[in-house]
Amino acid sequence: MPADSHRPTGAGSAISRWVTRHRVASGFVALAVAAGMTFLLLRVGPMTDHAPTERLVLEETTFNALPGWQADDHAAALASLRESCRIISRLPGERGLRGDPRLALTAGDLHPVCDLVAELGETLSSDQARNFFESGFIPFRVRNDNDDTGLVTGYYEPEIKGSRQKSDQFPAPVLARPPDLVSVELGDFRDSLRGQRIAGRVIDGQLVPFEDRAAIARGALADQDLELIWLESAIDAFFLEIQGSGRVILAADGEIDQVIRLSYAGQNGHPYTAIGGPLIEAGHIPREKMSMAAIRDWLESNPDDAQDMMNRNASYVFFTELPVEHPELGPPGAQSALLTPHRSIAVDRKHHVLGLPFWLELPEASPVDPDGPVNRLMVAQDTGGAIRGPVRADYFAGSGAAAGDMAGAMAEQGRLTVLIPAHLADRVRDIPW
Repeated sequence: MPADSHRPTGAGSAISRWVTRHRVASGFVALAVAAGMTFLLLRVGPMTDHAPTERLVLEETTFNALPGWQADDHAAALASLRESCRIISRLPGERGLRGDPRLALTAGDLHPVCDLVAELGETLSSDQARNFFESGFIPFRVRNDNDDTGLVTGYYEPEIKGSRQKSDQFPAPVLARPPDLVSVELGDFRDSLRGQRIAGRVIDGQLVPFEDRAAIARGALADQDLELIWLESAIDAFFLEIQGSGRVILAADGEIDQVIRLSYAGQNGHPYTAIGGPLIEAGHIPREKMSMAAIRDWLESNPDDAQDMMNRNASYVFFTELPVEHPELGPPGAQSALLTPHRSIAVDRKHHVLGLPFWLELPEASPVDPDGPVNRLMVAQDTGGAIRGPVRADYFAGSGAAAGDMAGAMAEQGRLTVLIPAHLADRVRDIPW
């Protein structure tokens, strides 16, 4: 994800422009890894009573038809693909990879690609990497029915101060996943429910709802010893949940003692509710000034009302602690591959297979590059509760404040082209799209 930059008009303007041009569905069943929650946090437009059309269509094209293809850094994209292959290569060949059931891709379908990636090594030039993609893949334009454009948002990994001990400075806990939390992939039981999930706990043989945010904030889980890390405020913890992962800088005697990563470990099963809308409706933040920064400023300036406002979002995310072994990379995404800044995207697993390369086009100036279009080879390595539809992506902007500024300002119209391994292209061609 090129040099971090700022959209002059701010995230609120970008979100408002998109909302006025498009109608979006009301609510989402659950949060998968929290990718895309930046957009949901700010969501302020009217919701419809029905979901938009979702019909994946793939149309074969050529690499020469992809704008900017020759100029990209294909070696950087290959490095990201190598991260995915480290996961795929360990899977049994018969393991299904989800995505559109018409494709029915398995890990074994991608093993030949990953075997070649391993043989190539890690010192290829961009030209050599481009030859690898051109010789090993066939590009297919992605459409939603007849529409080849869709929303591209951004997400990032925040950096937060924290402590392993509760104190006056660090009073807000980040909780580990409760041992009795049960997550259910509904698509495992009904094809019509692919991509949806619920969570709860089992009592007397019945799956019942888990505690919501308000109950957890009141201490419903306080006797379970789930506290992983303590942060400076519940607002910090809330924004950590929005992103789904974060780096925590642990301090001892005023010095940095350790940097750890908190990664998504589960969610309580309650639907995600954006708080941007209620803040506007109550007159707390003008619609034209809505942004992540504006939400944080209001919460911090209204400590007596902040928790009640955050409780509007009943969804609650639990975490696990991971070491930061590769500081240049991000947290593991839904595929378990470490995310690569500016080269990893989240997609809808109902339609797409994680681990496949995607050519991303942002035709107009964006927070990624305010001076012009962005054309870049990415790898699908993540998903999220807000990522719904064939032409829908969430762009991983990296870690830290600058990445957060970029992610918070992204709400762009983009295009996707999926690269299908050449030996599987006939399978795609044979489908009556």
